[in-house]
Amino acid sequence: MQDSTTSNIEKISMSSSSSKIPPLEGRVDLLLHLADNALILAQRNSEWCGHGPVLEQDIAITNISLDMLGQARNFYQYAAQLKSDDATEDSLAYLRSEREFKNCLLVEQPNEDWGQTILRQFLFSNYQYLLYEQLQHNNDEQLAAIATKALKEVTYHVRWSNEWVIRLGDGTEESHERMLKAIDELWPFTGELFVPAVYETATVIGFNLPSLQQTWLQKVMAVLKEATLWWPTFGEQVFIQTGGKQGVHSEHLGYILAELQYLQRAYPGAAW
Repeated sequence: MQDSTTSNIEKISMSSSSSKIPPLEGRVDLLLHLADNALILAQRNSEWCGHGPVLEQDIAITNISLDMLGQARNFYQYAAQLKSDDATEDSLAYLRSEREFKNCLLVEQPNEDWGQTILRQFLFSNYQYLLYEQLQHNNDEQLAAIATKALKEVTYHVRWSNEWVIRLGDGTEESHERMLKAIDELWPFTGELFVPAVYETATVIGFNLPSLQQTWLQKVMAVLKEATLWWPTFGEQVFIQTGGKQGVHSEHLGYILAELQYLQRAYPGAAW
């Protein structure tokens, strides 16, 4: 028979340890947000498969899509495990409506041209790197492990997109002008990255989300400066678009989901 004193110590220890883990509901919503970001941007990037400007970069952007799809799967799988309501990674990806998706508005914006695709990846990857860098210390060990693994991939995404921003910004007159247009189009969606949703409180994510903004700005501005590009500042002159984290999206997400979810909805439960 187990000694009662030892048993009580174990109970106290388990209670103390579990109290440090973020609330279940907040964790599930956070996981869905992280998964949705990765899935939607992966879907956007995959549109370049077979259409990249050169073969090497066609392969590169496709590989980045696969990296992000892998991240999405890990987050969805863990969210499904926590929900315990017969949810699976497939049901979370294919059977939720537009209003149930929690991705930020930035990742659903259209590709337009190669320059806008590059800038979108650049802005998001630099944010994602800082986010995962903090999440790898989260008290939820599974979440921390997923962030740590993904951080290695995002390191490459940052380097690749940084190099392309410099190449296009400091390239030809046309490439420079296209990058300036991309900044005008995408910058208003960056503010949402640092506005915490109810599931991004310090209790859930383990740090203060707005605290990442200044570091992100410094990294982004350093690259834009080298690329001879200007950058806006957050303030009255730039209207910040928000809502994606709460399920209020642009019209673009509906078209993405219509394509992404078509097969599963047309043939429910279909499997290879």
